[in-house]
Amino acid sequence: MVRIPTNERPVHSEAIGDDPVLGYRALSGVSDEMLDRNGQIRPVWQTLIDALGRMSESELHERFARADRYLRDAGVFYRSYGAQGNGERSWPISHVPVLIDGREWEKVSAGLVQRAELLEKIVADIYGDNTLVRDGILPPALVASNPEFLRPLVGVKPVNGHYLHFCSFEIGRGPDGNWWVLADRTQAPSGAGFALENRVATTRALSDIYGEMHVHRLASFFGAFRNALQAHKRYPDDRIAVLTPGPANETYFEHAYIARYLGFMLLEGEDLTVVNDRVMVRTVAGLKPIGVLWRRLDASYADPLELNQNSHIGTPGLVQALRAGSVTIVNALGAGILETRALLAFTPTICHHLLDEELLLPSIATWWCGQESERKHVADNIERMVIGPAYSRLPFFDDSGQSVLGSSLRESAKRSVGEWLASEGGKLVGQEVVTLSTTPAYCGGKLIPRPMSLRVFAARTENGWQIMPGGFARIGSGDDVEAIAMQAGGTAADVWIVSDKPVERQSLLPPEESFSRNMPGSLPSRAADNLFWLGRYIERSEGALRILRSWHIRYAEAANPAQPLLADVARYLESIDMDMAKAVPEPLIRNIDSAIYSASNIRDRFSPDGWLALNDLAKTAKRFHEAVQAGDDAAHAMTVLLRKLAGFAGLVHENMYRFTGWRFLSIGRYLERGLHMTRLLGHMSGPDAPDGSLDMLLEIGDSVMTHRRRYNVNTARLTVTDLLALDPLNPRSILFQLNEIRTEVEQLPHPHGTGQMSALDRESMRLHSGLAVMTPDAMNADVYAKLEAEMEKLSDLLGQTYFG
Repeated sequence: MVRIPTNERPVHSEAIGDDPVLGYRALSGVSDEMLDRNGQIRPVWQTLIDALGRMSESELHERFARADRYLRDAGVFYRSYGAQGNGERSWPISHVPVLIDGREWEKVSAGLVQRAELLEKIVADIYGDNTLVRDGILPPALVASNPEFLRPLVGVKPVNGHYLHFCSFEIGRGPDGNWWVLADRTQAPSGAGFALENRVATTRALSDIYGEMHVHRLASFFGAFRNALQAHKRYPDDRIAVLTPGPANETYFEHAYIARYLGFMLLEGEDLTVVNDRVMVRTVAGLKPIGVLWRRLDASYADPLELNQNSHIGTPGLVQALRAGSVTIVNALGAGILETRALLAFTPTICHHLLDEELLLPSIATWWCGQESERKHVADNIERMVIGPAYSRLPFFDDSGQSVLGSSLRESAKRSVGEWLASEGGKLVGQEVVTLSTTPAYCGGKLIPRPMSLRVFAARTENGWQIMPGGFARIGSGDDVEAIAMQAGGTAADVWIVSDKPVERQSLLPPEESFSRNMPGSLPSRAADNLFWLGRYIERSEGALRILRSWHIRYAEAANPAQPLLADVARYLESIDMDMAKAVPEPLIRNIDSAIYSASNIRDRFSPDGWLALNDLAKTAKRFHEAVQAGDDAAHAMTVLLRKLAGFAGLVHENMYRFTGWRFLSIGRYLERGLHMTRLLGHMSGPDAPDGSLDMLLEIGDSVMTHRRRYNVNTARLTVTDLLALDPLNPRSILFQLNEIRTEVEQLPHPHGTGQMSALDRESMRLHSGLAVMTPDAMNADVYAKLEAEMEKLSDLLGQTYFG
């Protein structure tokens, strides 16, 4: 047992298994979760412990490294916030799963189903008849003064009749082996996607043990919830979407993962608009209706028109769409009031009043200090209390130090607690200091008991509430329960619900005998915009790398940057903002970072392999930026980066489905490559270009061998122009890019549906035709400058047509 916040911990002397390595590790690793009330190992743990006991320490290390490698390759992360700044952190897995007997889990599940039903009735009453306040069961202040009480939603009943569809609960096990609820999560519960990834990673490490034990699968839980959301669509053309605050959110990876796993659109508030009281998504094919929104942002930010006016991530008119009954929002706006910490003090009484039942799973003992008798109880028992904000939505170990542990106060402060509670009592709650059971965590080559809580998920399905058979356990980084929080260094373990008989293996795939081929959904305009710019930034980086490699190869030979050709190319690089202060310029790093940013905005449409390749490119470029010197080293570095970039481009080209998103990505690449070659030819193919410019142009354009085969002469201005500007078969030529752009533009949807050729169609065709009839001798600096301007105009026209 671990009592907060002290470091007290029982010492167990018994070793587990006969293996001396595991016996040493387990000497301090026996945990409360593994032992029953008689101090014996729970049967549910025996198979796992025996299996671990047969492994050497090196085998365990290799197995757990396998799980870490999977999470790293899959790009699983969460965003941490702190004094060191904000940044992405790898998902902190705790490799040893938490095991719970299936029969015990049935009791926990029954308690959570009851609690979900109770919370549904409470929120329906708060925004409906308000009988709980009227009958004196719930203090008016806890509703009226609550920042999570959204007055514009009073009287607005969900079109499907339910406020809650997806909840999570923070639960812990006490010293007596019983479970209780630490916190309810109804605003925008997070963690279900991470639970899935935890399961995959853990089974990578312990696949043989997992296969031997009868562990309940998670897929059926998500399948049932997906079917329930599908049933909420009112019209056949309605779409289902996950509404995310965006990439800066702490759990954005999960939003993208869940959307991809369930086949839903991932949208931000700016993707949506409300037209005639219907929520519509802006797509490249025009406005399309949204019937169900699984929101992952706090309700007050959802509609700046009627809720938080300072919100930049919401959709004006969303509340009105709810009033009109045209959209289902999961969970209903305003449901966050159920997370209020002070509400836990009244949950037992409310359960009696609304359900005429005792709570099957009690809450952590809580007293709202807005009442005199409760204030006195908290003050008289301050040694056993944690005092914190009444309206906080977080349990005490998650609230970033807002709560005060009574036993840590000085004697003078303890004596004045009564005065503090009398003056501020309505804003405070007292909660009994809890003792959480421990579970084994693998640290430093041995198993060590660490405090834990479970995050468990409940989904409303067509057959009622269903509890995920698992979830994830939050494991403390030390003996202090406050170290459970992820931001405080806590880790997350998979939770195995183990049956005593074989369990059904289910997946989200339909039966083989019946399937339908659905066309990909409409592409949101913002996603198309990011795909287009991803293509441009990748090609811009490649173009810069090719120029820099050629420059450094020649610099290694001449060692004189003032040599005419090197000086001329350096001036060109400066004209495109490619600072040459370092061999691997900072602007090149920024281009790659911009590509990553564009990709991060479409994580639900981006393969894990592509994401891994792009991040590997960025890390390598930054390493070279700090270490590489001009000349041969830099030329080699550019070659390495070009190979990595080619690997990424190959992944995209070979694996991406040839639909609208791929077309925007491709148009971005073709347009940037065309601009790159147009600028280069305009600068380096003129009659006054330094000696060696034409050879360097062919090298940059990766066309040296082609030129030798096609033209039986040395490099000349006309042959280089013909090959790099006008050859329709050369994938590096300007004409090739314009031909591909025209072809892809013809395949894009027409957002206005007029049936006529759009301005974008006409401009892409005119550009291609105009260049196709040109001859090499007619190409000069003025023609290239005009062509560059027209290609930039084409980019603007594409944006106006599809991204506006």
